[in-house]
Amino acid sequence: MCGIVGFLGSVGSAAQDAAVARRMADLIRHRGPDDGGVWADAEAGIALAQRRLAIIDLSPAGHQPMHSACKRYVVVFNGEIYNYQDVRRRLDGEAAHPWRGHSDTEVLVEAIARWGLKRALEACVGMFAFALWDRRERVLILARDRLGEKPLYYGHIGRSFAFASELKAFRAHPAWNPEVDRNAVALLMRHNYVPAPYSIYKGVHKLRPGHFLVLAEGDREPRIEAYWSARDAAEKGRARPFEGSHDEAVTALETLLRQSIQGQMMADVPLGAFLSGGIDSSAVVAIMQSMSARPIRTFTIGFHQKAYNEADRAKEVARHLGTDHTELYVSEQEAIDVIPSLPEIYCEPFSDSSQIPTYLVSKLARRSVTVSLSGDGGDELFSGYSRYAIADEFWKKLARVPRSLRLATAGLATFPSPAFYDRLAGPLMTLMPEHRRHERLGDKVHKAAGLLSLRTVEEVYLHLCSHWSNPADIVVGGRELPTMLTGLDMMPSLPGNVERMMYVDLMSYLPDDILAKVDRAAMAVSLETRVPMLDHRLVEFAMSLPLAMLRVGNKTKWPLRQLLYKHVPRELVERPKMGFGVPIDSWLRGALRDWAEDLLSETRLKADDFFDPAPIRLAWQEHLSGRRNHQYLLWDVLMFQAWRAAQKNYQPALAA
Repeated sequence: MCGIVGFLGSVGSAAQDAAVARRMADLIRHRGPDDGGVWADAEAGIALAQRRLAIIDLSPAGHQPMHSACKRYVVVFNGEIYNYQDVRRRLDGEAAHPWRGHSDTEVLVEAIARWGLKRALEACVGMFAFALWDRRERVLILARDRLGEKPLYYGHIGRSFAFASELKAFRAHPAWNPEVDRNAVALLMRHNYVPAPYSIYKGVHKLRPGHFLVLAEGDREPRIEAYWSARDAAEKGRARPFEGSHDEAVTALETLLRQSIQGQMMADVPLGAFLSGGIDSSAVVAIMQSMSARPIRTFTIGFHQKAYNEADRAKEVARHLGTDHTELYVSEQEAIDVIPSLPEIYCEPFSDSSQIPTYLVSKLARRSVTVSLSGDGGDELFSGYSRYAIADEFWKKLARVPRSLRLATAGLATFPSPAFYDRLAGPLMTLMPEHRRHERLGDKVHKAAGLLSLRTVEEVYLHLCSHWSNPADIVVGGRELPTMLTGLDMMPSLPGNVERMMYVDLMSYLPDDILAKVDRAAMAVSLETRVPMLDHRLVEFAMSLPLAMLRVGNKTKWPLRQLLYKHVPRELVERPKMGFGVPIDSWLRGALRDWAEDLLSETRLKADDFFDPAPIRLAWQEHLSGRRNHQYLLWDVLMFQAWRAAQKNYQPALAA
């Protein structure tokens, strides 16, 4: 795991270019504290730099930037190629090669030199982002792994075309003059993250998973192409579904998961795993332990608030499996103390509040290991989220009513103002038991009427997953750009609503929220994380499983559960699903109230001119009163406000 940076388009002499690239890399030193390197070619105007977290081949032979043996290619690489030894044997089988070391980076660059970019990418199994300079053709190539485990940002900075693992690296470029993209802020308010290909800054993008970018010297805009398509994999899986029995599906899944974990347990440094006690992480840990001759290291964060504590169940699973388990109970204050660091940990505003425990468990693990495996991906692949069934059932009922009738009903319902309903219901509410009374009935009527106008299950799902339902109404000058749910790409031809929702989450929510959260939190403490569920061969298999195999009765993730039951008694893991969260709602009314009030004050919101203060102040007052729980809406705004305040410490004038 490492951090990579660079640019095409010289800022001066070779020495100046190298110095800028080195400063860029030093800003993400946390991603690679073990080593650093830089290479620049003044004639071509290219500079590449890397910070290294040494995992495989700890010797100087793994130093980057790395040249191919033929000297045509120079690469900076972030990530791991888990099957690099197999690729190396294939290369040796074709022709003997004078290897300098045994790093996966060397295997990658030699595979590209021998086979070409696309064939080499297709041969590699792993998580990665890399930049490659072709010295002969004078072409810059950027590439990202199939599922988006490793980040890569790119864009024009002055006369340079620059790239980096994290946005903060761009601060060191002399032409960096960032402008916040108000449209991206609108997307943040809806999703709690900025979905790819967008970033929080105008002109800076995220390279999408499974894609590579090619920019020839002299070209202004790059060519972007997919080398692996989740859409194609989904359509192939549904066209040729798995035809075996349920038991055969479980056996095939275990074979693939073992294959993935075997590759991902490869390291020349200490390795362990996160363990929450849920289905996904328990399955990964169970397979790891079955393949290890000694207890593997497992890590869990506990909270004293029972509703947020998973440590008890994780401890029981660890005891049964015989792992070397470490748990740490964190006080409310210790968790809150992480919050001032979040704008620096997350290089663009990010408001999934599970970022806090994710950072804490990463920090705990880093005391003992350099690599940790996680169970992320199980919900998206095996239909684990309850919202899939909720949206599907709601749409099936809604679709039975002609849309013309639904629109007419919605029109009648919204003709009176929300205040009219509140006045009408006021006397009636006083006669109702207190627990049956509804505040702001008019708003609820108008929101319910809005559901009647929805046209597709994708619109239903968007509504269900949204934080602020109309972000353009609160972000001054912002409008929402197309996303996976609103037409960014053509949807695959899939047999049902649930399959389409799973596909959308795999392509957006998983890489842009879940994987981004884990990558930034872990890399902030120089911990490499690996996600065995996201081996693309396992992903393609999961996409071939009929929904009837993923959901049996009222049980989600059925194949994964059956696999786990072979290793862990079901009573240890058959418990209500818990989110990996913290009590933001009560913190905002208590320990965080003054901090939040400062960031959400009407004076500050008006001065910053990013938000309409009225709806935000209303949500804040309703939350403080206890009438409503607006923790998610408020956390979105707070994380943007805190992030922007932090950026002002680095940029004298952040353009609006």
